[in-house]
Amino acid sequence: MTFLKTTAAAATALALTGFATMAPAQDAMPATVVDIVVGSDAHTTLEAAVIAAGLAETLSGEGPFTVFAPTDEAFAALPAGALEDALKPENKEMLTSILGCHVVGAKAMAADVVKMVADGNGMAEVTTIGNCALKLSVMDGMVKINDSVTVTAADLEAGNGVVHVIDGVLMPAM
Repeated sequence: MTFLKTTAAAATALALTGFATMAPAQDAMPATVVDIVVGSDAHTTLEAAVIAAGLAETLSGEGPFTVFAPTDEAFAALPAGALEDALKPENKEMLTSILGCHVVGAKAMAADVVKMVADGNGMAEVTTIGNCALKLSVMDGMVKINDSVTVTAADLEAGNGVVHVIDGVLMPAM
């Protein structure tokens, strides 16, 4: 799916949905989406998972990437033992599959997502690099993924893409 360009209407929709744009000034922009994750105190678990899966180099590449970044609290809410199992070296393929559900191979700022949802009559579907289908919607003024995960901070922009913070972990269909 092609991400649509931001328009004035999308910017208005963005304002109406309650998104807080947190993009840093251009000269202070982190080089990569990995730099954003590594620089965040709320994403130490995601950082460890990206390193364990061997994805740091890929996500430090040219991109563009949109990363839906679960917080440490989101990982802590997984069933007991699930995270520990996924981080074991013998489960690297499973961990890579889970992390692949959080990355789209295009740059989609919040306004782009809101416009996609509006153009899709309330729902847009995107496919991640891990081949997960994410259903995006706007509910109660917030972007939701698969009706259960909420984007809590948007538009953390890097040179190779953008990071949106989410309050849940997206899992591949089993």
